[in-house]
Amino acid sequence: MRLERRHRSSRAALLLAPVGAVAFTLLVSALLVLWAGAPVGRTYALLLQGGFGSVFAWSETLTRAVPLILTGLAATVAFKARLFNIGAEGQLYAGALAAVAVGGLHGGTGFELPTWLLFPLMMAAAALAGALLLLGPALMKSRLGVDEVVTTLLINFIVLLGVSAMLDGPMKDPSAMGWPQSVSLQSELELAKLVVQTRIHTGLLWAAGLAVLVWLLFKYTVIGFDIRAVGANARAAAFAGVPVTRTVVWVALLSGALAGLAGAIEVAGRTSYVTLDMSPGYGYSGIVIAMLAGLHPLGVLAAGVFVAGVLVGADTMSRAIGVPTYIADVIVAASLIAVLVATLLTQYRVRLK
Repeated sequence: MRLERRHRSSRAALLLAPVGAVAFTLLVSALLVLWAGAPVGRTYALLLQGGFGSVFAWSETLTRAVPLILTGLAATVAFKARLFNIGAEGQLYAGALAAVAVGGLHGGTGFELPTWLLFPLMMAAAALAGALLLLGPALMKSRLGVDEVVTTLLINFIVLLGVSAMLDGPMKDPSAMGWPQSVSLQSELELAKLVVQTRIHTGLLWAAGLAVLVWLLFKYTVIGFDIRAVGANARAAAFAGVPVTRTVVWVALLSGALAGLAGAIEVAGRTSYVTLDMSPGYGYSGIVIAMLAGLHPLGVLAAGVFVAGVLVGADTMSRAIGVPTYIADVIVAASLIAVLVATLLTQYRVRLK
């Protein structure tokens, strides 16, 4: 069996590929639901109802989607230039810690600066922390040929250990009764709620706005063209005069900054402080979202809401019929594999030798 590249992909194949991917995902998940002894139809109905069936469900889904969209954008920017950033989880925590360091320490006064100045400084510190965390692996890749997958992945564990040390040390909240958490942001720095009596906050607007800005960057700017050129073929891009190393540096700074902002917005919008379990793997889920979106910044918005809805709906489903919430992880993973295979089949045809 071999793969033969198609001369062109038909419009029908491009339209049917996502449909086939969804059908495959539902089939695989249905087999696991049957194995657990639950009715498939009711399981899926509860999953949809829990994630999208009410105002409260939508508010929880959109709240969960905010960090997923931002880490998805971080992965999209990096992967577009073939800089495989697996470190968004560590960058998210670094951004969250930097935000609290600026807006919560110093006796809770935040350097005694006015809120209109302190808030942008807090966000800038978070973005800078995430950006610098990815800059090292990017330079090691471009200068020394070091595999960025390994370095960014290992940095995640180093950052989490560093966060643990800070939460048990100089940034520990003395009023937390021994619980390892940071001091809280001052209330003036917290993001406003979009809907009263829900947890959805203006971080959603940040995420949507940044997705549009990244799309505009890719489509209409020189640096966006350079990023796409380096991702398509770095050697050919260099031959054509594209500054490959400088482009990789810009990509690293932007990707890391987006992941760092995810941490700051999660703190300012939802938790108010940093804990070690603040992120249930948002950085890694961002990779899945970027791939589901086909590395399209606007597609990341839809993919982020889809993944968040599945994760939120799984909690309702589990409480109602006892199916483990891990079925949500299976659905997300199966959908990723299905989309990748469907996309491959739109570009290649299978030939039997």
